[in-house]
Amino acid sequence: MPRYIGADVAHAIGTHRLRIYLDHAATTPMTPPAREAVADAMARWANPSSPHAEGRAARAALERARGAIADAYGWPGDVLLTSGASESLSIALGRSTPARRLVLAVEHDSVIRAAPHAPRLPVDANGVTDADTLAAALTGGESALVAVQWANSETGVIQPVAALASVIHAAGGLLLLDAAQMPAGADREAIAAADFVALSAHKHGGPPGVGALLVRDLATLIPTGGQERGYRPGTENQPAVAGYAAALREPDDLPGLAELRRLLDDAVQRSGGEVVAASARRHPAIGSYRMPGTASAAQLIRFDLAGFAVSAGSACASGSMKPSHVLAAMGWSDAASREVVRVSFGRTTTRAEVEAFIVAWRDVARTARRIAA
Repeated sequence: MPRYIGADVAHAIGTHRLRIYLDHAATTPMTPPAREAVADAMARWANPSSPHAEGRAARAALERARGAIADAYGWPGDVLLTSGASESLSIALGRSTPARRLVLAVEHDSVIRAAPHAPRLPVDANGVTDADTLAAALTGGESALVAVQWANSETGVIQPVAALASVIHAAGGLLLLDAAQMPAGADREAIAAADFVALSAHKHGGPPGVGALLVRDLATLIPTGGQERGYRPGTENQPAVAGYAAALREPDDLPGLAELRRLLDDAVQRSGGEVVAASARRHPAIGSYRMPGTASAAQLIRFDLAGFAVSAGSACASGSMKPSHVLAAMGWSDAASREVVRVSFGRTTTRAEVEAFIVAWRDVARTARRIAA
């Protein structure tokens, strides 16, 4: 049941009853074409591995969707369909041919879990790893698979992927690009530089439980048997894959999203808050903000009561409310990192909604200052 938002926020958006969703980096609502594609595929569902006419029709639909995913990202290699980015990352980290694994210190929790013993490469105060740091880590050892997140899911900071890829390839290594947060077509240069790319449908208007691992050369990945050319067992989720392909046909308004984030950045700074990695190149739709003196948990409760859905970092870790390993790697203290929330936009986000959140931010900050005084 919808909650009633505060009167000042209601005035800002011209309504008296509304929930405003600003957690699109965790998941974004399915697009209408994606829902329609899933429903249509379910109505004609058959196992794509079956040899009869119905199975062959399902296989043809699956392959059309696979091709659409490759085209959306400008990918010339193979597309292995998975349950999402976490599984894609796990497959590449667990079964690619390089002898070593290296990960950035700010990588997603799923990467840390899949390669718990991999050395973690340091980042600067903006959360960026430079080419010299990477080159030093690659010197004098066996070939390595290096995991790099295109845009950090907590801070939105974008890594210099092409520059890092040049260093990795010069050392005989391979690049695993976590592109779960990358809108299709947003950075063709980064995609072209990668050897493996992990993708997720539900971050981009597709259904949950489906994603892909883009593989440039299947010889660099050890097969295990089963479906997906022997690289992943299990019946293919053809309805979900159809929904993913349909969602990718709707491009994101990246300039419009970037303008909304700049609007919020400016308002937070003017209201006494801090923008995480304000000087870094960042995802147009993801921002992290510190409200000094107010714990993230308290902010989430107050924003939720006011009608806003935001988060404290990655959805995979925020439920624990542990200090962010990402902010720690950037040099933040535990106390400061516990005062940061993430706000992220999607296709449905409007300027009025962001302006309403700014009103709520200022109200929560004023209340915190009164309590402190």
